[in-house]
Amino acid sequence: MRRLPTEGPARRSDTDPDDRRLERIVLALFGVTVACALALLVVYILGGQTQIEGLLLFGALGALGIGIVVWGQRLIPARINIEPRDPVGVDQAQMAELEQTLIEEAGFSRRRLLVGALAGALAALAAALAIPVFSLGPAPGRSLFETSWRAGRRLATQGGPPVVASDMPVGGVLTVFPDGDSSDPNASTLLIRIGSNPGGAAASSPSPGSSAGASPAAPTPSSAPGTAAAPASTEFVALSKICTHAGCPVGLYRSTEHVLICPCHQSEFDVLDGARPINGPAARPLPALPFRLEPDGTFTALGDFPEPVGPSFWDMDL
Repeated sequence: MRRLPTEGPARRSDTDPDDRRLERIVLALFGVTVACALALLVVYILGGQTQIEGLLLFGALGALGIGIVVWGQRLIPARINIEPRDPVGVDQAQMAELEQTLIEEAGFSRRRLLVGALAGALAALAAALAIPVFSLGPAPGRSLFETSWRAGRRLATQGGPPVVASDMPVGGVLTVFPDGDSSDPNASTLLIRIGSNPGGAAASSPSPGSSAGASPAAPTPSSAPGTAAAPASTEFVALSKICTHAGCPVGLYRSTEHVLICPCHQSEFDVLDGARPINGPAARPLPALPFRLEPDGTFTALGDFPEPVGPSFWDMDL
């Protein structure tokens, strides 16, 4: 292959003082990128400060960009070579000359120090940009699918004794936890006494003067034998307190209509129809906790909720 004279300035040698100066500038800029990226990691580990982290990220990206521009515009020659389409020969000397020309004109692979500095700068910057991954916290595991309810755990108020059925009035509501342990907020459950005839007048409203969780105003079976029958398990329902729309606590109960209300976005759930949403943005019913009524009047869970509580998420089975 025959090379013709090139247009433009002559090729600089590897020992050109200007090239050496520009190489040092690029190395310094890549060094600034590494220093800013490492400082960003240190600031994050020490507790983080948004303004400082922003300045360091600006310095890392800015120095990296300027270094790449200087390298590409000043250290890699951009000449125009005009060469006719002569038949390509097989002379080994010409082939070797062609390979050397391509390497020299690339101006990239022959500067191994700059290549290494660029790789180090990119690695340090990648480590700094991985900071948000550290802020995600531990993986949720099965916590989205399970709560702390297990078979045999008693329904009890927070830090209190197990709930006794006869202590709840018709229309009464209590927030209960597994054995009173409230460490798992997803386990919060509403225990509601709907009465033996929830569709009739006797169960349409609580006894006068009573409130959610308060003792009944009327005499209990233990204080007035024969005046009232012991409550049956069918008089009670236990529903998740976590709204299936946005996870707010469903804390309001309209006992006259047997409707639970979420105060955040006004979702309403029909307690007598499997806690089905009848109004508002919620789309799923509140999961029901399986339980049994013990002979001593307390409640025992038969297991966990049959489906995840709270809002839906991407990998749950609906």
